[in-house]
Amino acid sequence: MRKRLLLVAILLLFIINGVYAVEKRPMTVDDGLNMVRVGNAVMSPDGKWVLFSKSELDWSKNKRKVTYYMIPAEGGEEFQYIGEAGGKSFRFSPDGKYLAFLRKKDKKSQIFVMRTSGGEAVQLTKHKTSIISFKWSPDSTKIFFLAPDARTKEEEEKYKAGYDALFVDEGPNGQVEGHWQNLWMEDLKSKKERKITDEKIIIKDFDISSDGMKIIFTARYENRRNQEYLSEIYLFNLEKKEKIRLTENKAPERYLQWAPNGKFFAYIAPDDKKWELRQNKIWVMNPETKEYRLISSKFNGQIRNYVWTPDSKYILFTGLVRTNSNLYKINVLTGEVIQLTHVKGSLFASSFSKDRRKMVYLFSDFDTPPDLYVSSTEKFEPIRLTNANPWIEKEILLAKAEVIRWKSKDGLEIEGILYLPPNYNGKKKLPLILHVHGGPAGVFTNSFSYRYHVWAGLGYASLCPNVRGSTGYGDEFLRGNMYDIGGGDYWDLMTGVDYVIKMGYVDPERMGIRGWSYGGILGAWTITQTNRFKAASLGALVALWISEYGAGFNYDVRLWYIGGTPWDNSEGYTKRSVFTYVKNINTPTLIMHGEKDRTCTEHQSMLLFTALKDMGKTVRYIRFPREPHGFREPRHQRTRDIEEIKWMQKYVMGIDWKPWERKEDKKDKDKKEK
Repeated sequence: MRKRLLLVAILLLFIINGVYAVEKRPMTVDDGLNMVRVGNAVMSPDGKWVLFSKSELDWSKNKRKVTYYMIPAEGGEEFQYIGEAGGKSFRFSPDGKYLAFLRKKDKKSQIFVMRTSGGEAVQLTKHKTSIISFKWSPDSTKIFFLAPDARTKEEEEKYKAGYDALFVDEGPNGQVEGHWQNLWMEDLKSKKERKITDEKIIIKDFDISSDGMKIIFTARYENRRNQEYLSEIYLFNLEKKEKIRLTENKAPERYLQWAPNGKFFAYIAPDDKKWELRQNKIWVMNPETKEYRLISSKFNGQIRNYVWTPDSKYILFTGLVRTNSNLYKINVLTGEVIQLTHVKGSLFASSFSKDRRKMVYLFSDFDTPPDLYVSSTEKFEPIRLTNANPWIEKEILLAKAEVIRWKSKDGLEIEGILYLPPNYNGKKKLPLILHVHGGPAGVFTNSFSYRYHVWAGLGYASLCPNVRGSTGYGDEFLRGNMYDIGGGDYWDLMTGVDYVIKMGYVDPERMGIRGWSYGGILGAWTITQTNRFKAASLGALVALWISEYGAGFNYDVRLWYIGGTPWDNSEGYTKRSVFTYVKNINTPTLIMHGEKDRTCTEHQSMLLFTALKDMGKTVRYIRFPREPHGFREPRHQRTRDIEEIKWMQKYVMGIDWKPWERKEDKKDKDKKEK
């Protein structure tokens, strides 16, 4: 009898588990849009509290609503800390007594301050223009901030009257209207502001020394869009009111940070002489002697952010190596690098306690949505703070993902990520979506992205190759497609496709290709070289490099990927353009672009669409109003994703796919019908 009862119990357990498994469903585009996003985490100086944001979809207003919460660093119950008025750029004062942030007041961003013990936020600044960024003084008595110069009363009257013609690349103007920027200081007690720099200058980054008497900043005296390399580092002595230039090169320096001892500072730059295609490097300079040295040469990955330790002997940083991100420590004197965490996934250290012994970080991997955790930096012991999307684990069937490697045409090893449908048993060949990342110095990482799970739920395999030119694989690999875009990186894609076909996963007769930005460019290039794909979805592309010169964000094309200017290298610009080979395109092609895109300008997509349309090819173009390079409006994001799926389903699978219907849209539809 006991054996029978035990057997019945085991059978019931299997049945229950089976029911729950059956109840799980594939992921949809709406699931991805509905996900709560956590981030912007800031740890209090004493390491006891974490302030963070939640971004939640407000479908009725077609935007995401951001609210800020506080939670104990050892875990516990979160509570809303900032009211409906909101804010951004939150910073604790060094003594931990105050929290400062930017908030809109009379259509201008101003600094607000509130006690961390509680109470209402009080407006600190009443500056004439919107404040761009700010930092606390080390003694917590002052706030330094960066703001654009205001127009004079006469200039403002003329501007409002219609004298607003833009003199491009003159004065503070670039391709769009600009303003000279200067540094200011606000005293917390007196609430009086003082102008520190007073020049026709564009400032990017700045930091204040530990004694509060010196400021380092990067600046340039013009604002042409593709000339960031003209920015240099300057030192301003508050006591002497004296400015000293510390660098003189053609390399863009940024992310300046004083060492706690005030004797030197660190900064990020690819090189010390010119704008090289290299991964981020950390340099340290003595401002008294102007002597500097590279300290991160022993790290062969991409440095994403960094902080000093209190003794000024070490720097902690988040580093990307291949597809994983971890926390590292570098010895400033010797350059020795120690890996402090060894996660498989993407760990991004958002903030640290003042003693650097604790950190709050964001973590995700292929099938783990992003959440916030706290750990000691000396011994990795994660404490989970948030569980933003618990329903995903309970309700959603997620793709299986693995990192794979293959040899390209020239023998170079290429790494990529392969996603397979949930519960795939390997018995049938799958349709494939080949994803091409942007950049070109982008990268596919071991992190959560709902799109691959959506494709998997529809029955597709997804291949995401980190072609030559991707970041996270060292400088040599990053420079692998210099003066060769559409060459080696194209073969990296195609040999990857051949590899997964050889593995037995993919049906070579059912393949589609998609990409955005450089992914759209290389994707478009690919369908001029081969007809193997049944469908293509291309977003924010450039079709003709010569016509994009000057209009878009293209210093990298001039310096590295094609080289030279169109008048000196017209053959190169023509040879590397999709438009040159447009007659070769026979793949049914969906093109999408944001109307306000200034990175890759919208007329490029119109150019390709018109050519294909005039030749009678199968093509569709969707232009999205108001959208920049990366879409912001949820309804546009949904339209983009849905139309892409419909296109692939029609031309790869040969089916007339009916998209999911949002509950909110269905309710509106039912109301209208009634």
